[in-house]
Amino acid sequence: MRAAIVLVGGEARRVNGMEKYFFQYLGKTFIERLIESLSPVVDEIVLVAKNPEQCERFSHLYDVRCVHDIKKGIGPIGGIHAGVIAARGDLLFICACDMPCVSTKVVHRLFESIGDYDAAIPSWNPDMLEPLHAVYRKKPLVNYLENHESLSLRDMVVSLHSRFISIEELRSDDPTLISFTNINKLEDLEGMPPEDPP
Repeated sequence: MRAAIVLVGGEARRVNGMEKYFFQYLGKTFIERLIESLSPVVDEIVLVAKNPEQCERFSHLYDVRCVHDIKKGIGPIGGIHAGVIAARGDLLFICACDMPCVSTKVVHRLFESIGDYDAAIPSWNPDMLEPLHAVYRKKPLVNYLENHESLSLRDMVVSLHSRFISIEELRSDDPTLISFTNINKLEDLEGMPPEDPP
């Protein structure tokens, strides 16, 4: 079973407190676009918020579950922990809510690429990885998250038996690599394409 975990619990400091998951691009909110892209390749979608009050903001969405952080105040790794505990799938795609152009084809490729590894991590180079646009195997990730000391996502992925997949290998599914675009403020949307890539 495959699951997607979408982290929505950030403090939104870089957008003056505005909630990025409700930004709109091409007529849909970021979270709606993510659900649409992920639904064809996973059996469940789990949103991870920072608290129960934030979960309420997603109550209008169907076919998703929202859980909240168990380990508070430790950043993305805390959200990953809560999502992994909640997910029913044994293979997990994990991403952040500020990536409105995640490609269904790329996610499928990552699921297919994990093989016997613990994780399939896109890699621009040895120093620039995409741990929040990656597929993980649940059991080894749970084992790491229950015992970790570091809050670094890089430390997490190098501690696992990870397969690092060159970004160039993903261009056949996403020629412009728009999947990996993060929108940190509304002004960033001005440089986005006026329509979805084919």
